[in-house]
Amino acid sequence: MMPGLPRETIISVVLFATVWQIMSYLAPSLGIPAFAIPGLGRIAQSLTKITPLDVAVTLGRVLLSLFVSFVIGMLVAVLMYVSGSIERYLKPMIRILMAVPVVSWILFAVLWFKGVEFRIVFVLVVVCAPVFTVDALDNMRDVSRDLKQMIRSFRPTPLQFFAKLMLPAITPGIITSWKITLSLAIRVVTIAELVGAVTGIGHQLSVAQELFSVADVFAWTFVLVVLLFILEALIVLLETRALRWRA
Repeated sequence: MMPGLPRETIISVVLFATVWQIMSYLAPSLGIPAFAIPGLGRIAQSLTKITPLDVAVTLGRVLLSLFVSFVIGMLVAVLMYVSGSIERYLKPMIRILMAVPVVSWILFAVLWFKGVEFRIVFVLVVVCAPVFTVDALDNMRDVSRDLKQMIRSFRPTPLQFFAKLMLPAITPGIITSWKITLSLAIRVVTIAELVGAVTGIGHQLSVAQELFSVADVFAWTFVLVVLLFILEALIVLLETRALRWRA
């Protein structure tokens, strides 16, 4: 058995692959076109055609957008935390931003901006930054009032107050927010890349759809899922190291 991989996970994957292979054999007799349910061999062939450049481009877009979203989200959260007036003005706007569907943001980006790369980053940031803001603000509000009063008794500067108390206290929540937003970004970037992009996993999915190649769609989707799992594993590793004091 592979280390760290639960037996139930292996059984589930093997069972799914077996059922899929059986369905690929039975598809023609069931009146389903053979290309609609390709066999595992055909999907494996598509996996060999995966271009690393497209994977790297999508990964770069996701990481850049998440970093920008995190910086913006944290800055807005801090402003809302220190000023009730700013929170009252910004909170409705953030709720509106979070209520707008991703498809609408993509259409706005196409109409507003010429550059494809800027469109993709814009869509990702406008979707992910509010999530970071809301999570960070909630975590700041959850910090114990007694701890805040104790730290303030030492008369710290605002920067010291944030660095010595708030940042360590909200770090677990921030890491959880990264896990949630990472999954969101992976799903959004593929949609954003469908419009106008000439590289990236979303673009390759669009090409596979135009060619009616279910095997290619399956292969690129598999790569996307694996990419998400790898990034999540890296965040968990970072979480383990950053929060080892809680053990």
